[in-house]
Amino acid sequence: MARTAIVGSCITRDLWPLREAAPRDLLYISRTSLVSLLSQAVEGYPSQPDPPAGLTRYQHMAVEADLLKTGLAQLIAHRPTHLIFDFIDERFDLLRLPSGAVATHSWELESGGYLDHPALAGPQPIVRLSASAEWLWRQAVVEWAEILRLTVLREAKIILHSTQWAARQAVPGGTSQPLQGHPHIWDGRPADLSAHNEMLARYEAHFLAMIPQAQIVRARPEHQLADPAHRWGLSPFHYVPAYYDDISRALAALGIEEAATSGV
Repeated sequence: MARTAIVGSCITRDLWPLREAAPRDLLYISRTSLVSLLSQAVEGYPSQPDPPAGLTRYQHMAVEADLLKTGLAQLIAHRPTHLIFDFIDERFDLLRLPSGAVATHSWELESGGYLDHPALAGPQPIVRLSASAEWLWRQAVVEWAEILRLTVLREAKIILHSTQWAARQAVPGGTSQPLQGHPHIWDGRPADLSAHNEMLARYEAHFLAMIPQAQIVRARPEHQLADPAHRWGLSPFHYVPAYYDDISRALAALGIEEAATSGV
């Protein structure tokens, strides 16, 4: 029986749209970066038992895992047979705190009020598309290659879910048109779709150079379309059902039970 772990985003988690449809042993680590996953914990931040108003318990757990740096320990304890990476959550900026810790500046971190905690005072922004963020990310991949070689994670099949932000969206009748509206990291934070896609291509190339054992899964180009009817809304990384079906079949070929994704 496969024990699957995801370090990534909803583009992989949404392969199993209903929680009861997910693999029995699934660990999902999101709203983080390969950089912040390996950072030191945020000094002085105490774990909070309850989520702040407006966030779900899972969202709260994801933010706290990023702040307390528990993700790697969770992965090692899980001993996955299959470890899937996708880099869609690498769209967020990073924050370097005075202690040296790095956190992911996700919507959840911002809207949940975590930045008001004294432990997160005085952060230095590291803009995602900056040379500094790219250098940190490339260094983190080198560290990840060593982790995958030296820990029990070496037993896992490493999988890269390769993708791009969709520049086109589906329309009725089976055709497509250019994506409507300007993409945002979240409301009020516009994003450059082409620049993020170029960054994703560089990230994936570096990841594969450092971790050549990774196997690639990707959807057919004609299925890389944004879906206006997606349950999370129209976004360049909320795809049409055929996209998830392609990925699900590819993962099934690698030993992960296929999910019924047509309802995504």
